[in-house]
Amino acid sequence: MRICVFGAGAIGGYLAGFLAHAGHDVSVVVRGAHLKAIQQDGLKVEVDGVITHTRPRASDDPATLGVQDAVLVTVKAPSLPSVAATIAPLLGPDTPVAFINNGIPWWYFMGHGGAMDGNRLPILDPGDALWNAVGPRRTVGGIFWPASSVPAPGHIRMVSGASRGTVIGAPDGVTTPGMEAIAAAFEKAALPIAISPTLRDLIWEKLAFNLSAGPMCVLTTTPVKDTHTEPALVETSRRLMAEANALIKAVGRNASIDPERTIGVNTNLGHRPSILQDLLASRPMEIDALYSVPLDLARTLGVAMPTLETLVGLIKVRARAGGLYGG
Repeated sequence: MRICVFGAGAIGGYLAGFLAHAGHDVSVVVRGAHLKAIQQDGLKVEVDGVITHTRPRASDDPATLGVQDAVLVTVKAPSLPSVAATIAPLLGPDTPVAFINNGIPWWYFMGHGGAMDGNRLPILDPGDALWNAVGPRRTVGGIFWPASSVPAPGHIRMVSGASRGTVIGAPDGVTTPGMEAIAAAFEKAALPIAISPTLRDLIWEKLAFNLSAGPMCVLTTTPVKDTHTEPALVETSRRLMAEANALIKAVGRNASIDPERTIGVNTNLGHRPSILQDLLASRPMEIDALYSVPLDLARTLGVAMPTLETLVGLIKVRARAGGLYGG
């Protein structure tokens, strides 16, 4: 199966490495030092100290890679406009495009149903560029549960949670042949995957988990577990999850949130969230998908989120000072 991974960072690089090792015809769209490293030395994926070494085709120009059977878009939200501008050469008439991203996705109201059906999120998809370039028929949503990192260019390290894997689903909840083909490719590569007709519930579940400690990690520049060494911050985590739960109910979703279990996980989690990794690496931060869009929805629906609003205000000030956010 010809599979292009658009963005081979912590998520995309991990998936690309396993898919290539399983014998799929894998290519990656990547830039900078990461591109140079993969072109020269291949892609290394490390799990529990064991490194799998593959050599996927790598380019910063999708036009050189040809039409694909499937595309996995794993770039972070600030890079999505560049995807919209360059993805066309990868797409055949039936090529599914799976967006495996953090936070609220650009396609969230596509196939939503009800009064909000078809609403746009211009903060994530300016000018409907992705909506027009990919379209509802090709779009597949996805979430990636494990935590991974990029310790060096061309080197991906799995940190935790590999067994939970990836979940994909269509915006309208209908399973398509393209989604089944992606799932089969993952299964051949021993990558855990599930197809869900209610992906939005899981998106909110993961977002609530990200909100439980992520904003505090950004402001303290520490791993998750360090934000839970102070009782006041543990209580802040509870408030953040309570606010997230109120918003989830207001948007009519049924996400599974267990605050005390989440706090137990956070207390032992030595991972730095991806948004903190971006801050430390001076990369654009995906503040809008993780924080701004949920807060905008909360205001529209009359849901108070004062704890998150305060922390996000501080994060935006810090990010702007470093030139990592322009919103």
